[in-house]
Amino acid sequence: MVSTASNVRLPERVINFEEARAKHGSRAEFMLDMLQVGDPLADAVILEINELGKEAKRQLNQGIVHGLDSLDNPPPAITAFLTQIETMPEWIDHETVAAGDVPDLSLPPVWKALASSGLSLAHVYASPSIAKLLVQTGQLTTMAERRLVETGMWKNQAVLPGALLRGAPGYVGTVQVRLLHARVRHTAMKHGWDSAEWGVPINQTDVARTWFGFTIVPFLYSRAFGMVFSEQEQAQHYRFWSYLAHVLGLDERFHLHIRSDVAAEELLDLLDSTVREPDDNARALTEAMLESNATTMSAGPLAMLDRETVRDLFNGLLRHVHGDRFADGLHLPHSRNAALLPLLGAVSAQSWQLQHRTPETTAVAREEFTAVITSVVAESMPDHTAYQAHISPEAHAA
Repeated sequence: MVSTASNVRLPERVINFEEARAKHGSRAEFMLDMLQVGDPLADAVILEINELGKEAKRQLNQGIVHGLDSLDNPPPAITAFLTQIETMPEWIDHETVAAGDVPDLSLPPVWKALASSGLSLAHVYASPSIAKLLVQTGQLTTMAERRLVETGMWKNQAVLPGALLRGAPGYVGTVQVRLLHARVRHTAMKHGWDSAEWGVPINQTDVARTWFGFTIVPFLYSRAFGMVFSEQEQAQHYRFWSYLAHVLGLDERFHLHIRSDVAAEELLDLLDSTVREPDDNARALTEAMLESNATTMSAGPLAMLDRETVRDLFNGLLRHVHGDRFADGLHLPHSRNAALLPLLGAVSAQSWQLQHRTPETTAVAREEFTAVITSVVAESMPDHTAYQAHISPEAHAA
């Protein structure tokens, strides 16, 4: 542990705190506090189903899909949890949730595959605390392809029109992801996780960093290549993702004020400036992710390129968007084809402008792209994802 000038004890994972507090004020202190907060409602559910067994799991699964009203005398933790996720906050409306993430669905599917479920994860994995826990589970280095497919499919499923309405697939998947986080947190704590040094496992601050990996970070990629959203579209995007954050259990103080890329980048700067440089765990996760994505993309959307070229493209994109310090910290080589990125940006920008030349052309493109994503989700969703399986009636308590 280290001390600040004001004698506040900080976890080793936190750096530059005094500078961050001078720049960001109370938000820095809030970020620090949230390192020691998990998800009390979901954590209580895990303890309850550990104690009560299969019947509690059955009621939980039924309640997630069919609602609290469908249950007969549910136990208290499950009741409290379902009450929270079923309560529509006053700051959201049914129409926004029903529409899905309209700006995200306006992006060409290839760019969505690159930025949303692929390269954006490198930003998440660069945090040593997040990487430590993920490597400790043994899932994302030894089973990289399946776990990355599951993450991508959950995200694509969640942003579709109507997907976050109560009982819909994106809603159910998001609740299951939240409960998986609670299960992992419970197991890690039981096996000696050092919360004083790392914060509690999957704490609120780390969930916020992951939330940014699906909100502002993909937009950094699209913007870098000429795909720019209006202020109205940005507000629509963040309103939708604020509701998803509500279902996911993220404290609204992290996200409720964010309605623009500028606001998102301000808070992202706080998180980035106080996290240590990537370590060996972060590099191992990133390497596994990039190798898996290069194989998948070269056999699919980027089949015109061989796997080595796709991987080189990833290296160039990461360095281009996040900068040399980020790429060097992850030990990513310079791209041999970096000179082609400006050309790629010019082509993308021109295509984007054509797509958005009128409201009608924008709507047509979005409809086509949404149909592609819907098809991908239907064809590629694994039968039993990790977040589905761990709360099934047959699952054993950890």
